[in-house]
Amino acid sequence: MSPAGLWTVGLAVSYTALLILGGRLAQRRSALGKTSGFFVGGRTFSPWTVAFCITGLFSGSSYIAIMELSYRTGISALWYGVAETVQILLIALLLVKPLREKLVVTVTGIIGDRFGRLAKGISGVITAFTFPMWSVATTIAFASALTAFTGLNLHLAVIVTALLLLVFLWSGGMRSVAFNQTLNCIVFVGMLIVGAYAVLAKPGIAGLRDFAETNPQMFDPGNAGISLIVAWFGTFIVNVPLAQAAFQMTLSCRTPEDGQKGLYTAAAFGVPFIVIGALIGTSAAIVMPGERLGLVAIPHYIEQVLPAPLVGVFFLGVWACAMGWAGPCQFSGATSLGRDVGSAINPKATEAQLVRYTQWSLVALTGLMIIFSILRTEQSAWWNVLAWTLRNGATLAPVLAVFFWPLATRASVYASMVTGFSTGIIWNQLAGWSPTQFFLGTHPVWVGMMANVFMLVAVTLLTTRWRITHARGKRRTAARFAGAAVLALVALGLTAAWLAAHGLVAMALFIILFLTSLAIFYGTEDSTPCADADIEIDATAPAQEPASVA
Repeated sequence: MSPAGLWTVGLAVSYTALLILGGRLAQRRSALGKTSGFFVGGRTFSPWTVAFCITGLFSGSSYIAIMELSYRTGISALWYGVAETVQILLIALLLVKPLREKLVVTVTGIIGDRFGRLAKGISGVITAFTFPMWSVATTIAFASALTAFTGLNLHLAVIVTALLLLVFLWSGGMRSVAFNQTLNCIVFVGMLIVGAYAVLAKPGIAGLRDFAETNPQMFDPGNAGISLIVAWFGTFIVNVPLAQAAFQMTLSCRTPEDGQKGLYTAAAFGVPFIVIGALIGTSAAIVMPGERLGLVAIPHYIEQVLPAPLVGVFFLGVWACAMGWAGPCQFSGATSLGRDVGSAINPKATEAQLVRYTQWSLVALTGLMIIFSILRTEQSAWWNVLAWTLRNGATLAPVLAVFFWPLATRASVYASMVTGFSTGIIWNQLAGWSPTQFFLGTHPVWVGMMANVFMLVAVTLLTTRWRITHARGKRRTAARFAGAAVLALVALGLTAAWLAAHGLVAMALFIILFLTSLAIFYGTEDSTPCADADIEIDATAPAQEPASVA
């Protein structure tokens, strides 16, 4: 093992031990309070705690994805981080207050509260299945460093990393996650400083300038490809109402205002991760060109440029990134599987039983992490997009129905979840599971979500008695969305050739379907006799439209 490997392994193991100890202390503190503290920290987080949690979750994962992407595409990888920042800001602006007031824990719980135990079970299983994909994405980065420094087989390095993560998570509890994310942010500072120093040391400003002259495409903001960049933005924006791990941490705040302040602060904290991550990946492409995997080239670059202790500090930060993303993802996925699926199967389960179900779910999700890593130990950003394709393709429409459409039925939700998830799988299979070449030139994330939304709307309209709403305000809103859908359709017709050349037709079709669906959501209502009776009973009350949580 090289000196850099000794420093990296030694610091990572020591730091993990510190987190385990701190997590157990935090868990004991939680046990002294409300029993709900295991899942939401007793709703006591300050804005700074929320900021550290979200920074550890999003900025750490972005940093790893951007380093990997920039090794191939240069500074255009910046857009990945910008897209994720937009997601953070939209969550703060649109969802924190209404969801905090409803004391939400998980997205799958929202679906189950509205559509019943079976819907909760299906959405919980699908969500739990996809969260280890996100965990794998960052775990691969640290495992790649272990492989470079220790000679371990990459698959074995991922298994070791996953088991370390399980030991750290077993202490459990949202207070433990908050403690760990706070420490992770402290480690991030050292990682960013060391990373910036590495770039200045080699290739330096002059080296970057020379590389820009000989390889201008690496400094082209659109080098990653318009289709991929748009897919990043589209995926993150659509992910706003589905960002379960972010909700679980943010909604543990004391007040909605505290949650919003924390998210705004986290968005500002993320800027150095985006910039330095892109510079490190591009610098690695200069110093260590020709590597098949960017996440293997970067450890070799850092080892060549820096002394062993600083290499250890840098990859301790990468380990913190892995835990900052994978930890909350695994915990949130286990919450869906243990708490939501567990309560769907056993509705009489006590809080203590649900906590136990969640802990054992962590073991199952660790096994899934290992299986996924063996299937594809490369391209961490690809794992992120696959997870979004499958999870969003299953849960987007049901969540929209919870927020906006009382007419939606349980049968339509079941059908939409199964259809959207299956479509994402099939579309990837037809493309040979390629991260860049898609079947019919169409990114699977759009196809899965279109199938999901279409099935919900079609089954509901075909199996219920409905009519155009009598509420004037809702009819006006529906007309606006319908008009926007028509304009989008016209724009598609006028720009079809350009959109097709850039692989954006599916995105345009999704936007049209989405706008049409919102028009239907606002423009329809139940027409059964009992619904009419309810309207007549309430006719003497002042006119008032139901409040939306979105």
